Amino acid sequence: MILLKTRTMNCMSKTVGDPERAVNVLLSVAQLLKEPRLASLYTFVLREGDANIDDVVDKLEMPRTTVYSDAGTLVELGVLTRDEEHSTHTYSALPILLTTNLDGDEYTITPTFIEAFGRSPRDQDLDLLIEKHGLGKLATALTYAIPYAEGEMSERVAARELDLQHAFSIAVLQALSDIVIDMKTVDPHFDEIRNAREQSPTLED
Repeated sequence: MILLKTRTMNCMSKTVGDPERAVNVLLSVAQLLKEPRLASLYTFVLREGDANIDDVVDKLEMPRTTVYSDAGTLVELGVLTRDEEHSTHTYSALPILLTTNLDGDEYTITPTFIEAFGRSPRDQDLDLLIEKHGLGKLATALTYAIPYAEGEMSERVAARELDLQHAFSIAVLQALSDIVIDMKTVDPHFDEIRNAREQSPTLED
């Protein structure tokens, strides 16, 4: 059995339990996890608090026409809002929370995971991880990167548990550790992400 719980933080949202909204959030996340560029733009706006087209063009070094197109797509997906009161539109991001449960195996997707995917084209280790092992392995790696980044799990144990070539595991953990540090204070749902130390507190060095 697959159970899904979805939520975006939005004061204008419909009541909890609305199936239409739940499915729309699911489809939005699915789209973000197909296009790293969209994922990267979404988390950039989330980190900034709000951003206009000039901010994105300057800091992400994207063509203006691409930014307009991608921002419009994210607005249509319901993960960005657009303030049109000024000549230069300002965008804000709605923090996503998507929890899946497959026969008791639960994982929660938050903006931190979306940022990890969005950063993959600029990080050869994350890109290779996704290419060879898929997004599921990225999710697993993130559960170990959190306690690793927070000093609650040694590099040796975290790398061993990933069940990859040792040097590659360490490279992935280091890349994800940077993302964890960047997103911990930005992602309002960060504490919802599965933490390998909490799930397996008996892991030994």
